[in-house]
Amino acid sequence: MKINILLSDTFSDILPAEIPDYVSLFRKLFGMIDNTVRYEIFDVRHDIYPDSLNRDELYLITGSRAEAYGDSPWIKSLIEFIRKMYAEGMKIAGVCFGHQIIAQTLGGKVERAKQGWGTGVRTADITDPKALTFFPAKRISLFCNHHDQVTELPPRAVCFAKSDFCPVEGFYIDNQVLTFQGHPEHTAEYVRYLLLNHSDGEREDVKTAALASLTGKVDSSAAAQWIKSLVR
Repeated sequence: MKINILLSDTFSDILPAEIPDYVSLFRKLFGMIDNTVRYEIFDVRHDIYPDSLNRDELYLITGSRAEAYGDSPWIKSLIEFIRKMYAEGMKIAGVCFGHQIIAQTLGGKVERAKQGWGTGVRTADITDPKALTFFPAKRISLFCNHHDQVTELPPRAVCFAKSDFCPVEGFYIDNQVLTFQGHPEHTAEYVRYLLLNHSDGEREDVKTAALASLTGKVDSSAAAQWIKSLVR
């Protein structure tokens, strides 16, 4: 299996020394379930995209500090590429920003969350039977780090999880598109580092609660299994 990572940020200025690069988090995530996965990286911020598309491969859009509703040239180019991939039947996955820009591109809506900063481990209720294959406990817990969220689904999209904080924790469209608001690729150590070193200006009570949540179980492996299942 091959995963084409559409890199939407490198986070190079906020990574701890023990994480060589952002992509390594995805390699570790999918490596937990399949060490034969191949990867190719495309930095879409610099207009680098695959020369051709392949329905037997997965196209994964990463997190980013950018806004899905932004008007930067690279955002507009990524939107056009998502439209092309979707129209041609490619298998597409997205996390956090990736989740949001896929929704925005395909007819949904993304807005600044009135609830504030979503961070730490958040647990959501599974709301669709298809997701129970991967989350039989009827709940999903993932690391989160976002200020925006999807407030309206694209046509044909099915929301599979929701929480009091976020009404669309993830959605799918048939067996072609799958997204998560949370970060399956994050680790407790990385999120703790961000909270302690890169959260200036955020509410102290939010940071305290987020730090306390990091000891909880997360469903990163199950999320990776579902993403991987898009490509048989």
